Amino acid sequence: MIKLNQIKVIGFDADDTLWVNEPFYQDVEKEFCQIMKPYLNEAETSKELFKTEMQNLEIYGYGAKGFILSMVETALRETGGRISPEEISQIIETGKSLLTMPIQLLDGVENVLQKLQGKYKLILVTKGDLLDQEQKLKRSGLIGYFHHIEIMSDKHENNYRKLLSHLDIEPFEFLMIGNSVKSDILPVINIGAKAIHVPFEVMWQHETHHEPTEEIDFITVSAISEIVRFV
Repeated sequence: MIKLNQIKVIGFDADDTLWVNEPFYQDVEKEFCQIMKPYLNEAETSKELFKTEMQNLEIYGYGAKGFILSMVETALRETGGRISPEEISQIIETGKSLLTMPIQLLDGVENVLQKLQGKYKLILVTKGDLLDQEQKLKRSGLIGYFHHIEIMSDKHENNYRKLLSHLDIEPFEFLMIGNSVKSDILPVINIGAKAIHVPFEVMWQHETHHEPTEEIDFITVSAISEIVRFV
């Protein structure tokens, strides 16, 4: 049984843990595939877009802006430059909708934050484009619950170590809550902290974890409202 009695700080992932995110990206990708239909079928368009995203991650990082640039790059490459300026403009406008998308809080999120605030220091730990994530947090109405906001370029073990050092706490005093086993759970467990996995209905390919996790010591709940039973 995982012991959480020494926890002082609870970190929450943002996208698809506190609010809906990936479905908006999937909708934009579908629109991109429709624009590309005269040149390439949907499956190939999605495959090539994902390949471009992976090649560009170290340059652009995570977030909507990198996604938009990857769509444009894919369109130009896969059409041999035959795609029209009007279609490129349509791709850009479709992608820009991600920067102003409505924030849909997941069920129970605010109630959980209300119950935990005061008992623990709550922090937001997310990755992606700084401005985009800051704006989403402001639009969410949740910013007042968090003692600290950490927007990382990526969620590796060293990033979490630096965060805990900045917060002046030991790993056993930190609990991370998120929807991605790859980003929110495994790096945290590997540095000696605790984690609760809250799966979301859809997952970006890059965040999918295929290795067995039965031997890894973390909690999985079906909804974020269930975490109050453990903390």
